[in-house]
Amino acid sequence: MTAVADEVRIDVPVSGTPKRGVLTRAVSRLGNGVVQVVLALVAVFWLVPVFGLLIASLRDESANTASGWWTVFTRPAELTLENYADLVANQAVWQSFLNTFYIAVPATVLVVVMASLASYALAWIEFPGRETLTVVVVGLLVMPIQVALIPVAKLFGALGLFGTITGVVLFHVAFGLPFAIFLLRNFFTGIPRDLIEAARMDGATEWVIFKRVILPVAKPAIASLTIFQFLWVWNDLLVALVFADQDSAPITVALRAQLRQFGTNIDMLSTGAFLSMIVPLGVFLVFQKYFVQGVLAGSTK
Repeated sequence: MTAVADEVRIDVPVSGTPKRGVLTRAVSRLGNGVVQVVLALVAVFWLVPVFGLLIASLRDESANTASGWWTVFTRPAELTLENYADLVANQAVWQSFLNTFYIAVPATVLVVVMASLASYALAWIEFPGRETLTVVVVGLLVMPIQVALIPVAKLFGALGLFGTITGVVLFHVAFGLPFAIFLLRNFFTGIPRDLIEAARMDGATEWVIFKRVILPVAKPAIASLTIFQFLWVWNDLLVALVFADQDSAPITVALRAQLRQFGTNIDMLSTGAFLSMIVPLGVFLVFQKYFVQGVLAGSTK
């Protein structure tokens, strides 16, 4: 009887191992195929237009009007850096680049800091009305920006914030916090409770727990939020178009003004658009490792 039982215990895991190996290889092949398809789509629908935009920014207005950007392969002499020199010399466009930094950086930092603190409180600190406040925050996600434009514009006008960089930053912070809190709170609740309880038993305050336990674990989620918030603010046109004046307008509004003024000035528009892409691309490349970790962490919870 004992020998038979031992044989059964030995045969069961051995018989199941090949099946798991075949399944693992099949999933791996499927995943590789999906990755290849995604890379192909990215190359066709993202890299090709970006490359075309770069080539158009290196051609003068007459060349862009006469033929498409792909003709540069037969006429490479058309490439020039004069467009970038003219753009740098354009004081209005150059100031709009600085205004975009003045808007995007504070709006991103404030949202990330405030959302991190609020998310920790909603996830791990017991206080009356916590669940109700969480529902209210989630409910704010469904409110479209267009609904608040006129009321907030009147409020900013009464407070003297309309047409200023401060007003644009405050609007971005207000509408960026609900999503940021929702994202980080979901990540914070996935942190093992044992870590929090062990720190509290050791006498750590809530601030110490947040600083030394939560933040190191939540770096991927915070990096993902930083990327999302920065890209949203940097590429925004509607909010800046409503709340910013000519002196505080970001690059998106400045490029729109160039379109209205020159109409077919493709060389100026393509140059400004390509330069406006460099900063968000750099931010994504810097935080790429943490962004991928955040996506994988969210998919395996």
